[in-house]
This record gives sequence, structure tokens and C-alpha cells, in this order.
Amino acid sequence: MRLERLTANKIKIFLTSDDLFERGLSKDDIWKDSSKWNQLFHDMLEEASEEFDVDIQGSVAVEIFSLQAQGMILIITVDEAKDDEELLYDGFIEMQVRLEGCEDLLYEFEEFEDIISVSKRLSRVDIFGGSLYFMRNHYYLLMDKAETVNKEKAACILSEYGYPSIISPFVLAEYGKAIIKNKAVETILQYFK
Repeated sequence: MRLERLTANKIKIFLTSDDLFERGLSKDDIWKDSSKWNQLFHDMLEEASEEFDVDIQGSVAVEIFSLQAQGMILIITVDEAKDDEELLYDGFIEMQVRLEGCEDLLYEFEEFEDIISVSKRLSRVDIFGGSLYFMRNHYYLLMDKAETVNKEKAACILSEYGYPSIISPFVLAEYGKAIIKNKAVETILQYFK
């Protein structure tokens, strides 16, 4: 589980499929009234509260983005109360949940050699395309929805060399340096055989 503070009252939590599996949960459990899921949610809120020194009381909005074979991202927004009467100090948290699917696969790699290796593996199973970025001393390979027919297979291969990124593709496009736009796998194979 990784935490990232987005704004003063918004926190992003990334849970891998392994994180869920270790706790005996699946993505489908979110729709059930599962005590395990409720416990996990409260544990996440407690950890976020401690790490970012945020008092999470009252109403929170939760957006959940399912990342196919990678896990899920939760965006938690803490509503700012207008006066003290609106805060609920009894530990009760009102939660609104929206579930959305993510069409893109975005993986982070530490070395360029990993990008070359993963490109070779992807090409062997006829998966091509993607865009390559560089930001904060890491490489990012973005496989968008139009280019990836078999997402689970691509996610498995990408996971062998890198790890799912919690950075939004929009943040990457805005602040990252585009090395290869579109056809990254093909371009890398052309120069590094």
C-alpha cells in the first residue's frame, strides 16, 4: 500500500492485488458489506491520518479506480466542515463510493535496460505501442487503451520488470519528459535488438 497526498484534503492510496490478497479480499468485496473491507478502509484512513497529520472526521468521499490486474487506486477527499456541529467525533465516517475502471497501463522502471527487456518480451506476444516518459529519475511506459488488446498479459509482463505507477498519466504528460510518443515498443526494438 502506497500513500500520496494530492491536496490539503485529498489523499491517494494505491493498493496492489497482492495487498488485497494478503488481507483475504478481492476487488468484488467492495460491493459487499464485508467487515474485512471496512477494517481495511479504517486501517488505511488511520495510516493516512498519521502519515499526513490529517484529522479525518465526518464525511469523506471515496473514488475507486480499478486497475485491471494491478490492483486499485482510492482517492479520499475529506469534506471540510463549516462549523463544529457538522463534525462527527464518534468515529463514524460517512462514505460515498464510486468505482471506475482505468483503461491505461502505466508502469515505472528504474533502469533503461528494463525498458529494453520488457519491450522484447512484449513483442514476443504481439503487444506493441505505448509511450515512454522520463520523470524524477525513473522511466515510465504508458500502454493506453487503444494499443493494448490483452491487458492482463501485458500487465503480467510489465510487472516482471517494473511496478505499477500511482502517478496519473495526466501528471506524467504534464511534468514528465516524453522520450518516445506512441510506438515505444517498436522504436526501442528498432534501436536495441
